[in-house]
Amino acid sequence: MPETISETTAAEPQVLDAAGYQALTSATDAQMADLTRFQELLAEWNEVMNLVGPLTIATYWTRHALDSSQLLPLAPGALSWADLGAGAGLPGVVLAILLKGREDAGVHLVESMAKRCRFLEVVAKDLDLPVQIHNARAEALKLDVDIVTARACAPMTKLFGFAEPYMRRGATGLFLKGQDVAAELIEAKKAWKFDSDLRTSQSDPRGRIVQVKRLSRVR
Repeated sequence: MPETISETTAAEPQVLDAAGYQALTSATDAQMADLTRFQELLAEWNEVMNLVGPLTIATYWTRHALDSSQLLPLAPGALSWADLGAGAGLPGVVLAILLKGREDAGVHLVESMAKRCRFLEVVAKDLDLPVQIHNARAEALKLDVDIVTARACAPMTKLFGFAEPYMRRGATGLFLKGQDVAAELIEAKKAWKFDSDLRTSQSDPRGRIVQVKRLSRVR
């Protein structure tokens, strides 16, 4: 079956501060405290490690917190997530903060670079998050999850190779991508069969969230 692509439109969002983020998302005070602490740790570690663009720390609530948390309403019943190429913990750490306290909820943070895993371990311990950190290549793991996700990880053709083991075991893909994703999906059709749906990002109207199901290799 060929993929289907549909888009929704969204007004250009304002740059949010903490109060604006909480009003938009209805995050609890406890979640806001954890998200604020994550912002502090991200800024601290970014001084010595290339985790995110330095200028994006100032727009954390839109560029990182909202960009990550907008995935949850798209899969409200999903409890188990895998974040591939977790790096700075985006979106995985934000998702774990928002899932914290829900029975059986958890996030697998999959990252091949050991030094970034050390950062994730510090964050997970500091915030007491329901995460498992895997210092491994994404395609080498066999994890049963509801959703597999990634942000700024790889072009779609390569990302599908990372995600395929998870999706073969029943996961749906929810990937945060930029404005060139339509071209990436066309290129990916050369190697993959899939159904996809595109939604406009809440954090940046140029960005897209790609939902992918029924992924298989072209034979």
